Amino acid sequence: MKRFLLGIALTAVLFCSAVAQSSDVARLEGQVVCCEDCWAKADRKITPYGTRADLEQAAQCVGKGDPTLLAVANSEGGFTMYQLEARKFKRPGKNWLEFVGKRLEVTGSIGKRQKTNYVKVDTLTVLAEAIAASEPEVNVIGQQAELVLKDLSGVEQNLSGYRGRIIVLNFWATYCVPCRKEMPDLAAIQNQYASLGVQVIGAAADTLEDKQKVMQFIRDTRLNFPVWLGASAGDMQRVGLGSTLPGTVVIGRDGKIVATIKGVIKPAELKKHIESVLAVSDKDAKQDTIAVAKAPAKVSSVPS
Repeated sequence: MKRFLLGIALTAVLFCSAVAQSSDVARLEGQVVCCEDCWAKADRKITPYGTRADLEQAAQCVGKGDPTLLAVANSEGGFTMYQLEARKFKRPGKNWLEFVGKRLEVTGSIGKRQKTNYVKVDTLTVLAEAIAASEPEVNVIGQQAELVLKDLSGVEQNLSGYRGRIIVLNFWATYCVPCRKEMPDLAAIQNQYASLGVQVIGAAADTLEDKQKVMQFIRDTRLNFPVWLGASAGDMQRVGLGSTLPGTVVIGRDGKIVATIKGVIKPAELKKHIESVLAVSDKDAKQDTIAVAKAPAKVSSVPS
């Protein structure tokens, strides 16, 4: 009987040891990258990762489903890649896109699945922002807004075609969870201000190939404004936004940028910008009316 119980106890110890050895708890420090291909484009000891161009490409890679990785320096002078997987840590979205380019410290269990290293993240701390965050931004207020994208039918659309209206240009993507949360507010603004010449336009990072996902997103969120496809981080940067979705730009009737909003909109803030543009438009219209009324009537003279 003692031998039997000892055998059970020994089996239990061996089982627990096997479980403990199958997944090691660790603390890792490294930089988040969208995929190995993008990381391997340059010698990262010389050329840092995380520029605006890198983040623009990352949005496309992550949007296509590429696994996001943590590049950790190793003792051999290179980098070991760990695929990021959520465990106790709750991501703010469906993917790790908003962390790409940032330097992190994570704790969790590490392991290897076939040839892929992974870390199941329990805690996450941002140690440094991406290089793009420190790159100088150009003041775009008062500049002409330019954007040419294709609509859901593949027809090219241009902001210049909406000259004379107040445009609320919102950048989003189907894989962006915060974007989904602000859609009801944008739809409400479209309803409230449409009669005053305000037009909301959705510029999605998804491409025409993702049309079915976009259509489902539109149905789920009940969008009531035009949606254009193929927006890039470069497009966002040219109108004064960063590389992180969502982002919104308010454009005046003359096609010039009036305000930029990074992140999820606050309805009160967006309405304040719209009301400000409307007030200026009303003032200009009144001044034009007064100027016409005061102008002397033109009398044609017939030479004798």
